[in-house]
Amino acid sequence: MPQVHHLINELAVFENEPRAVEVTVEDLQNDGFGEHPAFQCFVAEVNSKIEGIALIYNRYSSWKGKIIHLEDLIVSKSMRGFGLGTALLNQVVKHGHQLGVKRINWEVIDWNEKAINFYEKKGAKVLRDWDVVWLDETGINNYVANL
Repeated sequence: MPQVHHLINELAVFENEPRAVEVTVEDLQNDGFGEHPAFQCFVAEVNSKIEGIALIYNRYSSWKGKIIHLEDLIVSKSMRGFGLGTALLNQVVKHGHQLGVKRINWEVIDWNEKAINFYEKKGAKVLRDWDVVWLDETGINNYVANL
């Protein structure tokens, strides 16, 4: 998980959010393993070093039924262009197929045209008319405080 955490931080820097990562290595270890793991993580390893990850978790769609969410597909900057992203996405899709899910969801930041083109070439639909909505921890606390 330390190498996974390193890649998560690398993505945050790439997305111009270097201070946004709050999850710790310990959180990843506690949440990803045990009787009821909160996520699964596929890894791409090169020369005994994790150079890419695909972190997924189960979701449920009121319209479709069982789906999985691809939270992050990350390949280290030095290993981009060598097929690791394709290999990781292949594993996620095969896994979803084996589970019989009706859909695999994920987000991509709107200025990352390389990623958007990659996903579209793989057959994914990028829904540009939907906005991501979320409450962060502060928003949750404020919401609850005002109930």
